[in-house]
Amino acid sequence: MELSSSLIRPWPNTEENSSITVALLYSVLSLNVPSVFDDQMLELYRLQTGLLRRRRQREMMEMDRRRRQYLRRRRAFLLSSIAAVLSLMTSTNRPVWVRHRSPGHNIWSMADSFDDDEWKAQFRVSRATFDYLVELIGPAIKRRRTNYRAPIEPRRRLAITLWWFSRSGEYRSIADMFGVGIATVCVIVRQVTSAIVERLYHRFVSLPSGQRLDDTIRAFKDRCYPQCAGAIGVTHIPIAPPRTNPDHYINKKGWHSVILQAVVDHNVCFTDVYAGWPGSTNSATVLSSSDLYLKAEDRPDGYLFPRERSLVSDGVEIPVHLIGDLSFPLKPWLMKGYSEEHQLSPVQRRFTYTLSAARSVVDTAFTRLKGRWRCLLKKSDIDILMMPRVVAACCVLHNICELRGDGFLPEWNTEMAPSGNYLIQPDRELHAEDMYCTAEVIRDTITYNLLTILQY
Repeated sequence: MELSSSLIRPWPNTEENSSITVALLYSVLSLNVPSVFDDQMLELYRLQTGLLRRRRQREMMEMDRRRRQYLRRRRAFLLSSIAAVLSLMTSTNRPVWVRHRSPGHNIWSMADSFDDDEWKAQFRVSRATFDYLVELIGPAIKRRRTNYRAPIEPRRRLAITLWWFSRSGEYRSIADMFGVGIATVCVIVRQVTSAIVERLYHRFVSLPSGQRLDDTIRAFKDRCYPQCAGAIGVTHIPIAPPRTNPDHYINKKGWHSVILQAVVDHNVCFTDVYAGWPGSTNSATVLSSSDLYLKAEDRPDGYLFPRERSLVSDGVEIPVHLIGDLSFPLKPWLMKGYSEEHQLSPVQRRFTYTLSAARSVVDTAFTRLKGRWRCLLKKSDIDILMMPRVVAACCVLHNICELRGDGFLPEWNTEMAPSGNYLIQPDRELHAEDMYCTAEVIRDTITYNLLTILQY
């Protein structure tokens, strides 16, 4: 049997391929394979050759890839090393755009020359109270020095915020007066407001307890009303129309507002503050959603203050309670006068008058709060979500001023009358009288035994 010369041709360029070919031919000859299988053997040979060739190509490509990867890493290492060496040998100054503001004749540059009266007229607090506030929140509003510029000092940050609280002016005018940027004024007001609320709210705004509670009860008793721990009331704070649900914030007088609910003690200080509800909401709804309501209603006895402070008159337990106007519900922990819709007896009228006179502290507190911090009298352009913090911060500052004897100046109240430029408060919506209940029994007992109870 003759074999074609193509069968005995060695595989290209490798000795291994030649040995495989020779071995294959010997196996064919020794087995006397018929010629009918010649084509199949040739095809097998070609397939084997192609497989080995592709494998060799893949190996060469993998080696080339690894070599290029190695060269790239070595080049990157050399470049980073050179850059590190150059950075140690030379220093570069990057150009940074900074607007240098001249202090000029702005108010802050002249503040040190103010006397005590002028300082208080500008910032609505005395210089001693201002320094006290810087001591309390200075670390929270101090900013770290950078390579670009010196930070604005805490004193000027606080002064900017107090100026905005007391006037709620445009950011542009305040920026010119204090030598800062317009956006900086907005940021500073937010930062300082948050610092006041977070650092000082729980320290200066809390319901009376212990000796404070005894002092409060005694002070209201001197006002001829017994067992009172504070007066509760609401007032509307003007706002610009919000983007979402603006109609919800329109009160009964037709202007946009949020509601401030507050409890005030005998010192005209706020002991509980709850702000942010839309102006269309009534007082009872705001109260029922507040922490104050939950704190009282969640207690098993339904009292807001310790039960051991209660008095007993004619077999009726009279707890320590708050007093409010007719827009609030009647509760064992919240008393109000009798409605004029019914024919009142002389003793009922006397009780209603006495309660209203004692409750006047809340109106006085609201008057001083808005007279000192006039941002609560104007429609400010601050975000609606930020407004409750602004209200709370103003209440904290009010308490600090009252506790430190930082008096309220009469001229701050001249433009708050209805004839002035500020919005008139909406009328209170009377809350429907509850049917016969424990709270009504307590009120009747106080009404008919008022003089006796005051002698305890």
